[in-house]
Amino acid sequence: MGGRLRSVLRGLQQGNVSRPYSCSAAEAPAVRPVRGRILTLQSMNPQVRAMEYAVRGPIVMKAGEIERELQQGIKKPFSEVIKANIGDAHAMGQQPITFLRQVVALCTYPDLLDNPQFPRDAKDRARRILKSCGGQSLGSYSASQGVSCIREDVAQYIQQRDVGVPAEPENIYLTTGASDGIASILKILVSGEGRSRTGVMIPIPQYPLYSAAISELDAVQVNYYLDEDNCWALNVNELKRALYQAKEYCIPKVLCIINPGNPTGQVQSRRCIEEVIQFAWEEGLFLLADEVYQDNVYSKDCQFHSFKKVLYEMGPEYSNNVELASFHSTSKGYMGECGYRGGYMEVLNLHPDIKAQLVKLLSVRLCPPVSGQAAMDVVVNPPQPHEESYQQFIQEKEAVLSTLAYKAKLTEELFNQVPGIQCNPLQGAMYAFPRIFIPPRAVEMAEATEGIFVCLF
Repeated sequence: MGGRLRSVLRGLQQGNVSRPYSCSAAEAPAVRPVRGRILTLQSMNPQVRAMEYAVRGPIVMKAGEIERELQQGIKKPFSEVIKANIGDAHAMGQQPITFLRQVVALCTYPDLLDNPQFPRDAKDRARRILKSCGGQSLGSYSASQGVSCIREDVAQYIQQRDVGVPAEPENIYLTTGASDGIASILKILVSGEGRSRTGVMIPIPQYPLYSAAISELDAVQVNYYLDEDNCWALNVNELKRALYQAKEYCIPKVLCIINPGNPTGQVQSRRCIEEVIQFAWEEGLFLLADEVYQDNVYSKDCQFHSFKKVLYEMGPEYSNNVELASFHSTSKGYMGECGYRGGYMEVLNLHPDIKAQLVKLLSVRLCPPVSGQAAMDVVVNPPQPHEESYQQFIQEKEAVLSTLAYKAKLTEELFNQVPGIQCNPLQGAMYAFPRIFIPPRAVEMAEATEGIFVCLF
């Protein structure tokens, strides 16, 4: 040990060192440069930065801030915040369906299978689901496509819904809500750079998931406009206009349809669906049919027609060739179980090699939430007339749907009573998309005032 270090240690022991030991200049460590952030707005993925999702954007964040202030006792000219930005049924007071919750509860805590308070039909479904789970536990991973018996039930449900049109379990993919399925199939579809980038045709007004996913994937958003003056109908001539214009700067490959409509509330007629399928067949487009509101049809003049059923009934020239992915979810309908994140997609006419690639893509996220898969099973395999839970289930289902129909009519009527607002009939889904007329004097003032623009979306 060096003499200087020994003297310092001795001084510390004797308590007579009055200041810290300091190194000489030659021994001082080099000064490190200030470390900058690796991840900044400039260095991050530009596709993520370009994404917008108004459903949970700045307005919603501000609403949450106001809500917290109310909870803290800060005085406002109102007492509550009503969030109308998203179809979150239970958050707005809709009661869950008893049978669905019973089955999921039994799957989650199998000890309840011995409880006499639970009906036999709920126990039978829970046992069947658990038997298909690894270790008979909802906590185990499922196959990437989902629990096999639930996929079988989905296929049977589709076959019954479409009055005998065949459905195969191998074409069913259970998903984390419908959104996960839509995003997954878009990932498979999108390719190219520059003018060869994939164009994705979406309806305007649209559900912002589509524009956000298109931005994230660096695809090209191709807008086609619904006909507001004709109750937000879909016009094939408008599809042609959008397609041919888009061909100048991208390769349109995908056509998205939302039926019943979000956020416009229309229900497409069978003739319209036939025209859309024929258009997709002629133009070589992959169809995405977002059908999560298929139970939400309120107008007596309207009926839900699945794209799969219409495609099949148009004959083998179409049903054997047109590629179609359709989507359903536990989040809407009469269930409103958004938080379970249950859903499925059925994909038709997919090339076997692409099927393998899709399964590979889905395997990266291992599997959808198994509790959500169990909830989806109840949606597609509800109590039957001979089972003990049937009467309660039907009463609860009809109560929810009749309440939603009443609220849809009430919303439409109230909007149309307000001067300067016009709302089309709400045929289905859970939303209204009214037109707001700006008074002429307000328009004149905006035009006369430099830097002020009035925009309505």
